[in-house]
Amino acid sequence: MKGYEGNKTLLPLLPSKSPFAGKNPMLIHILQSLPEGPKAIVVHYKKGDVMAAARAFGVTYCEQPVLNGTGGAILAAREFIEEEAHERLIVTMGDVPLVKPSTYAHLTAQLQSSPFAVLGFRPSDKKQYGVLDLEGDEVAKIVEWKYWKTYPREKQDQLTICNSGIYAARAKDFLPYLSRLGESPHKVYKEREGKVVELQEFFITDVVEFMRHDGLKVGYTVAENEDEVMGVDDLTSLEKAQQLFQASALPSTR
Repeated sequence: MKGYEGNKTLLPLLPSKSPFAGKNPMLIHILQSLPEGPKAIVVHYKKGDVMAAARAFGVTYCEQPVLNGTGGAILAAREFIEEEAHERLIVTMGDVPLVKPSTYAHLTAQLQSSPFAVLGFRPSDKKQYGVLDLEGDEVAKIVEWKYWKTYPREKQDQLTICNSGIYAARAKDFLPYLSRLGESPHKVYKEREGKVVELQEFFITDVVEFMRHDGLKVGYTVAENEDEVMGVDDLTSLEKAQQLFQASALPSTR
């Protein structure tokens, strides 16, 4: 994150002298909010700092050698997924710290009727978020902004639920799709050190289409509000997350 040299998942939710210094790192709060069970953290940048911060949680660390997308992070954790006796999996992100334990529980509850489930949210402004294209109570596909922005206005207005980037899956149904995911890279162009370069990335959202193609149902649930699934990408969003966290931590006056 611009203006911060460390791994942003270790930024504090309780700041002290500055927004970048304080207590209760985002990553630790996320680990505490997740259901009980084995956990893995996909590491890359400043991995030593991350491993030191989460040492007390007994997690498994999976290194992602190259930053190649959310699907690439899942592929980096493949051995953990295969070796652990998981029935259910949650895939979440280290810079989305305010998801409630009850929301994770609602998400995994969708696995009673679906092998894969997406956590959605209804924003006041869809901005450039990916959206859930629904058919009844199922997710037909996740459509990225660069595609849905070309839809007719009527169709755009029907797409009211956005993708938070957080998912749950039945392990036995999810594992067979990792090989297909690894065989389906996307070409993307990003700026690196002032130059635009071509990269290969893997998108976990492809799993939705793979499963639907095979006749499997993809379910979803919706977060209570958009603040709960906000990502921390810059100083403004960090300060907002800190304010929301501190407000939620205050004792009730009622």
